[in-house]
This record gives sequence, C-alpha cells and structure tokens, in this order.
Amino acid sequence: MSTNLLDSPSQALNEQGRRQLRLLEIVAKGLPPFPHTVLELTSVLSGPSADVKKAAKLIRTDATLSAQLLRMCASPVFGLRSRVVSIDQAATLLGADRLRTLVLTNSVVDIGGKGLPREQATHFWQHSFLAAMLSEHLGKRAGFSEPEQAYIAGLLHDIGQVPQWMLVSEEKSRKNPPIFENWFDTPAVERDYFGLDHCMLGSHMATSWNFMPSFIDVLVNHHQPTQAGHDPYLVQIVGAVEHFLLTRVPDKPADAEAPETSASRLAARSSQTFDESEWKDIEEDLETEYRRLLPIVEIGLTSVISRAS
Repeated sequence: MSTNLLDSPSQALNEQGRRQLRLLEIVAKGLPPFPHTVLELTSVLSGPSADVKKAAKLIRTDATLSAQLLRMCASPVFGLRSRVVSIDQAATLLGADRLRTLVLTNSVVDIGGKGLPREQATHFWQHSFLAAMLSEHLGKRAGFSEPEQAYIAGLLHDIGQVPQWMLVSEEKSRKNPPIFENWFDTPAVERDYFGLDHCMLGSHMATSWNFMPSFIDVLVNHHQPTQAGHDPYLVQIVGAVEHFLLTRVPDKPADAEAPETSASRLAARSSQTFDESEWKDIEEDLETEYRRLLPIVEIGLTSVISRAS
C-alpha cells in the first residue's frame, strides 16, 4: 500500500482543509509585509513626475536595501554594461522605470526566498525571471505602452507558490511528503492537494501588499487569460509567455494538465492580443529570445538569490 495516498476520501478532505488553513496562516502571519520604503519608492518613481534623485535619497537611508540593490545591479540578469558603485549612479544609469523594477524585484526576491530550499529557490526564480524578461520583450513587440509593467507582472505572476513551498518544506520535515513531488505550476493538482492554487494565494498576497489592480489581475488569471477583468491586455501578454514557458518545463507529473503546445490553442488563449496567423511568428521570436536569455539567467541567479535562500 502506497504511503503517499490517504486512507479515505474523508481523510483526504480533512488533510486538504488543514493545508488550506495553514497556507492562509502563512500568508497572513508567516510572510513579511511588503516594505513601506519600497511602496514609497514605487510611488516616487511612477508617472510622468518620477524623481530619480528623490528615489536615490530614499534608498540611501536604507543600508540593507542600498547594498542589495547594488548587488543586483552587478548581476548579468539586468544587463548593465557599466559597473555600478553608488546608488546615485544606479539611478542615473537605470532611469525611473528600471530603478522601480529593480527595487520591486529586490523585495520580491527577499520575500520569495523565505523558507525555500536553495534548489527550489533557483528553479522558482529562473522561471520568474524568464517570464519577466519575455513578458517585457513580448510587450514591446505587441506595442504595449508599459513594458516595465509587463516585466514586473511576469516576475510576480507565480509569487503565490512561495507559501505552498513553505508548507511542503514543513511537511517534508515531518516526513510527510506531498502526494506529487512535482506539481510545479499545475493549478488543478494544487487545488486538490492544498485546497487553494497559487493564483488565489498570489491574489491574497498582492492585495495585502496593496499592489495595483493590474498586477492582481495577472496573478489571478495568468493561466486563464480570457477571464481577465481589469487589464486583459497585460494578462494576455503574461499568459502567453507562461504557456510558452510551460511547454519547456521538464518532468511534469504524469497526471498533470497537459501543456498547450499547438499554435492554434496558444493563439486562442491570446485571442485578445494576437490572432492565430501571427502567433507562429511570435512563438518563434519567443524561442529565440528564450535561448538568448537562458544562459544569462542561469549565470546571474547566483548573485540574485544567494542572500534569499
């Protein structure tokens, strides 16, 4: 008899309910609040009146944030050609949009690293950074007016997986492994096991952090872009990238939802942004960019996540 299967349906439901309550507890009490300084910075750096000098002054008041931001600037993930040695230099080189993105990225990496084993943190952030960069790339190609928002949305889209992995780590420490060891990005399996999928958990987290409605829309609907309500265009971009990346994830569980690999079905998922006739070109373009970015992300992740795992 398998030790991974529960003895009865009622026991399975009880375990699912217990996990769901624990996940909500982790979201409410086990994750750090989004830093007030970062929220203030995103406000200073948003809109036509963005003030990079004021932002640099705010960053310098936080020694930890300053050190971490400089460290991230040195990572090849962010593609800076000049060595950054000061916050003022970072602000000048990056500009308001990219500086805001790096500040948010730094905080999300810190939060996302809590409770995750290093191997899992690497896997999680590789997917997240690829989604961010490809979303920005696709947004520019599609004429999206806010490509930096596409980057941030791509970075954040799976943040709801963090409390799930924290719970999995707890259960492994009690020698009670999950039914599926590899349920990565499979909402149906997550709902069966945890009672909540990462989309809903991400929405709870983003709402508590007072994130803008467009990002919450992405977190909830990136697996079902046609359900988007607030910002369908942004959700379609991230959703298209997500489906592209999931066709390149090895070792999905045998009974997981099959990835949608055909151009016609992917185009249907992105019908508000792309028609079927242009999806093939877009998919080829994403593949080219993916192959270019993958080694950069693999090398750059060491400096990005080393403090977070």
